[in-house]
Parts: sequence; structure tokens; C-alpha cells
Amino acid sequence: MALENSVFPSRPDSLSLPRQRYVEKNGRCNVQHGNMRETYRYLTDIFTTLVDLNWRCSLFVFVMAYAVTWLFFGAIWYLIAYCRGDLDHLEDETWTPCVNNVNGFISAFLFSIETETTIGYGHRVITDQCPVGTMLLLLQAILGSMVNAFMVGCMFVKISQPNKRAETLVFSKHAVISLRDDKLCLMFRVGDLRSSHIVGANMRAKLIKSKQTQEGEFIPLDQTDISVGFETGDDRLFLVSPLVISHEIDAHSPFWDMSQAQLEKEDFEIVVILEGMVEATGMTCQARSSYLAEEVLWGHRFSPMMSLAEGFFDIDYGAFHHTFEVDTPSCSARELSLAAARLDAHLYWSISSRLDEEPTLANQAAKHKWLVVLESDLKV
Repeated sequence: MALENSVFPSRPDSLSLPRQRYVEKNGRCNVQHGNMRETYRYLTDIFTTLVDLNWRCSLFVFVMAYAVTWLFFGAIWYLIAYCRGDLDHLEDETWTPCVNNVNGFISAFLFSIETETTIGYGHRVITDQCPVGTMLLLLQAILGSMVNAFMVGCMFVKISQPNKRAETLVFSKHAVISLRDDKLCLMFRVGDLRSSHIVGANMRAKLIKSKQTQEGEFIPLDQTDISVGFETGDDRLFLVSPLVISHEIDAHSPFWDMSQAQLEKEDFEIVVILEGMVEATGMTCQARSSYLAEEVLWGHRFSPMMSLAEGFFDIDYGAFHHTFEVDTPSCSARELSLAAARLDAHLYWSISSRLDEEPTLANQAAKHKWLVVLESDLKV
């Protein structure tokens, strides 16, 4: 329990501690895995393990994979020459060695490199008097092709990974809450700095907040979906210019009962995830960011950053993170909805009462007119 309190400051006894981010602003997940006993599972998926290594380790494995195979087969070629006595008949022109011009370990190592890389300088060559050498040549050619395919494949996948593409997908530093179409909305801005677009861009959002169930179970970092237009298709973006992503705070929203005063006391994190396919490579890319409670500005709106120039639309990224204050109710969305409902009910009953009064006045006017006509007839 002490460990949970130190990690998750939402507990009452640790409110003074700063909030620890679950996802950093640059998208890095602030999670470390420890006490893993089944490490053999990494070897069952060795390809992904090598791709996930950092560049320093990847280059080391790449160099060692070739160096070890060259040294291994070079040692075998030297052992064959030594066992056949080729090293004892270097000056004997009548002797047919297994490999011509192999006079030591260095020359055997160079022959191993030439064989595996198919360089073939022509100075060292295997003869037809060595069946063991022929079998070893076939084995090295096959294993060398496998090493080439495996290592080159790992390097190609690592180089073509779209991780760096996410660096040009930017999120606003703050999220804002203000009225949009008379409804409170949580909004943040996303943009793409490159001219090549993200195909099939899709936006998701999660609320990360610790909670305690009715049974007393404490759930750290509970994840709740935040709708950003899944029902209407607004979560599928055409990200040609920066867009403001909006979450309508309705009865299904986790912010339904949150007011401005309560926001200042809340302890949560909003994780936003943008996924799509890189147009240039066709690989899936994911960009992430997060907003803490103090990074959500109540009563603010994003500044416009698009203007119409001569023949094109001009985007001013200098205003990407800018916001300005607007008039926004400080009450929660629930209270705002109840106030709007009371106002609608008051208008409904006032209009209905007026409609009920209008026929009565019309009847009285008609009755008065009929009496006037009747009196004139009687006089005649």
C-alpha cells in the first residue's frame, strides 16, 4: 500500500506530491518493467528483440554477427588445411591443397570472407581434391545467405521505422474547455509539419485516473475512453492543416460533473493518440501526448492560425499553441444542461399561456362586433 501511495498521488495521504506522468509530452511512455522472470520469451521473438534495440546495440550485433561467422568458418578452413597437411607442403608444387594459397589463419580468414560475401578475388580458390571443403563451402554459402537476410532485414526494418515521423506530428501544449454550440467542450489542437500527409489518420483519447470501487478496491491508472467523434466519424481526420479536436462534455463524458473550481483540485491525465499510415512508406505511425489537469485551461479558445493568401491557404504555426480567454460558465456541464432545460421549460410554458390567451381575446372581439351589428339591425 505504501508503494501505491508513492506512485499514485491521487490518494488522500499524498496529495502534496507532484503528479507523475503516465505518458510524457513527447509521447514516451513512462513505464519500466521489472522483476521479469520469463526473459526467454524475448528469444522466441528474436527478430522483434533486435529491432527494438537501440542503435548502438543494433550496430554491435550487426558487426558481431558477420565477424563471428567469418571467424568461425575461417577457423574451420584453417583446421582443414592443418589436418590435411597443406601447411606442411606450401613449397611443394606437386601437392594439391584443399584451398590454394591458404598458408595460415589470416589467409583462411580472408578466404572465409570472400566465400561468404561472394567477392571472389581469384587468388584463393577451392580445389576438386577436397570433398570436405566442398561440403563446407556449401554450408557457408547457405548460412551466409541466412545471416545476410536476417541482419539486413533487421536493419531495413529499423531504418524504415516511422518513429521519427511522429516527431513532425505536434500537439498543443494545453487543452482548453469552452463553449461550442452552447455546449461545454474539451478541445486540443493537432498538426502535421510535413507536406506529405498521414493517410487514414485516426484520433483517440484516454482519461488516466486512479479510482476506488464501491467494494473498496483501489485501481491505479484506470483508463476511460474519451469520445472524440467515434459515433459521428469525426475521429477520422483529413490532416492537411492543423485541426482542433473536440470532445463534447455530455452525460456520457467523465467530465460531466466537473466545474472550473473542481478542475483545479482534480488529479488526472488525458492521453491523446494519433494513428495513421505514412504516405511515403505505407507503414503505420503513432504519435502520443498527454495533458495533466493543470494543463487544461478553462474558459480559453485556440487562436486562429489560417489565413487566405493569393491562391493558397497560409498556416501560421507561430500561433499553434496560442489561446485566448472567452466567456465561459464556471459551472459543470450537468448544471449548465439543467439551467438550459429550466430556461426551455419556462419559455415553453410562457408561449403556451400566450397561445391560450389569444383565442379568448379573438372570441371577445368577435362577440363585441356581433353585438354592434345586432344593435344596428334593431334600430332599423
